[in-house]
Amino acid sequence: MKVIFMGTPDFSVGTLNALAEAGYEVVLAVTQPDKPKGRGGKMQATPVKEAAALHGIPVFQPKKIRTKESIAELKKYDADIMVVIAFGQILPKEILEMTPYGCVNVHASLLPKYRGAAPIQWAVINGEKVSGVTTMQMDEGLDTGDMLLKTEVILDEKETGESLHDKLAAAGAALCVKTLKALEEGSITPQKQGESPTEYARMLDKGLGSIDWNNSAVLIERLIRGLNSWPGAYTEWNGRVMKIWGADVYAKDAISDSKERLPGTIAKIEKDGFYVQTGEGLLKVTELQIPGKKKMEAAAFLRGYQIQENDVLKN
Repeated sequence: MKVIFMGTPDFSVGTLNALAEAGYEVVLAVTQPDKPKGRGGKMQATPVKEAAALHGIPVFQPKKIRTKESIAELKKYDADIMVVIAFGQILPKEILEMTPYGCVNVHASLLPKYRGAAPIQWAVINGEKVSGVTTMQMDEGLDTGDMLLKTEVILDEKETGESLHDKLAAAGAALCVKTLKALEEGSITPQKQGESPTEYARMLDKGLGSIDWNNSAVLIERLIRGLNSWPGAYTEWNGRVMKIWGADVYAKDAISDSKERLPGTIAKIEKDGFYVQTGEGLLKVTELQIPGKKKMEAAAFLRGYQIQENDVLKN
């Protein structure tokens, strides 16, 4: 089976590697154009481009995949199927229907839940206990095509967006290989998707990380984990941005007089962390970062900075 692979970030690389190692003939890797990175503006290849080079796979990097020139380039390879995973551009109907097996997408959720750009992080933020990967026959909608195969992944109690990303990337790679084999054998019965029970998993932005201390400790702790490692959840302390990377939830009455404290108030300080009043319950901050410094345990922060009870962290 001749495969055109479309993908861009780290999440896509494991699937590309798995297809090559399983013996599929990946005739072309399509990925986003190189972008400048860092202060020097040096052009940075995408992770998929780098992986393709290791396998000796030709690379195509169109600015726009739907142009006549791009479509003509894809046709040259006479592929049997296209595999798409976090490519970053919407495919037109002509590409979706170009190959005998169409375009198969590897999506990081148990569809129809969490259609959209950031299903991994939203699963953590929303407190899901189980996530997973779905392979899907792509259509012109946004993650609405017929489902092919699924695999589930259980979330740990302290699952982060980053750790779930890695789990689902590995699960998706194995599922994609299984899906292509089943398509060749004709043993898959595609299933229609129903209505999604969750909101569209919209793209992340830095503003999403601003902590609203009026929310409950449970919701804030999940936000912190979901946005780890990007963009991170943050607050303001003493005129500085403070990113919070680790925290634990405590009950309403863990420290007395909680009703008299405004949300965001430092309620208590211990050697290994400090407690913040939220709209419901207390949040113990255990890992954080301030501008110009690396991530640090709260214990190390408290040894070097003067944070005091009744200080107020701002949204």
